Amino acid sequence: MKNLDPAWRQHANLADNAALKVIPARYPWRLAGAAFALFIITGVVQSIATNPRWEWGVFAQWFFDPAILSGLGKTLLLTLLGTLFGSLLGTGLALARLANSWLLNALAWCYIWLFRSLPLLLVLIILYNFSYLYDSLSLGIPFTDLTFFTHATTDLLDQFSVAVLGLSLVQAAYTAEIIRGGIVGVEQGQHEAAAALGLPPFRRTFRIILPQALRAILPTGFNEVISLAKGTAIVYVLSMPELFYTVQVIYNRTQQVIPLLMVASVWYLCITTVLSVLQHYVERYFARGVVRQVRPARFTLFHRSPRHKENADVRSA
Repeated sequence: MKNLDPAWRQHANLADNAALKVIPARYPWRLAGAAFALFIITGVVQSIATNPRWEWGVFAQWFFDPAILSGLGKTLLLTLLGTLFGSLLGTGLALARLANSWLLNALAWCYIWLFRSLPLLLVLIILYNFSYLYDSLSLGIPFTDLTFFTHATTDLLDQFSVAVLGLSLVQAAYTAEIIRGGIVGVEQGQHEAAAALGLPPFRRTFRIILPQALRAILPTGFNEVISLAKGTAIVYVLSMPELFYTVQVIYNRTQQVIPLLMVASVWYLCITTVLSVLQHYVERYFARGVVRQVRPARFTLFHRSPRHKENADVRSA
């Protein structure tokens, strides 16, 4: 009868489980891959740190040079203005692509097709030679002699204006498709629910549809911003003293090519890092209310507060 006692049976099972030896799973290939990667990284770091031809002293000399910092400032300004104007124009183009008007749809499609087809370098050169194509710009009624005003183009576009305009025009074409894809990704039921509220189309789009589409727009949009920050280097063809052009001028004079290229590389890495961190926090902000548990910030994973640890222990218990 003792074997039929449930309490005794539970006690026996606990005793048997306590006697069992738990062996954790092993992943030898994972450890081998990690060791190989660590070996390669260590070799690369040692090679870069100990090779005198990298000329790290020259790198340190020029890294915070006023000319380099001035070029960096122009690069950041071009990135900011290109992103701002490209986003505004791209949003309008995306809404035009989704409009019921066939004329707006066709015009927006032609714009996107044109500027996605042309290389940025070609756009910049054409804009820089705009005054050769047209002596003046005028506003009037087409096919008549009636003109409201006229302005000469010789002093209309300087190097900075051409760079901002070219970057914005090309960036808007890609941004428009990113925003259109995010809006199309919103469930059709959300469009119908917004229409059922009786809101006008403008408020419907900017208060209900676009906030939901931002979750799909942000990752690809930040990729475009990072590409734009690196793409500003191509405005060197305009002899504009941004970061890359400034580095070129200096190493053409000093013949210290590699260390100065490393100066530009590290600054571009810093820009990309800051934008990546900003992207992470912006995505976390817009993820509130969508996921049940927001992923903790990467920079606080190893610095949790005691209260956070206590709550984690309570949940695990």
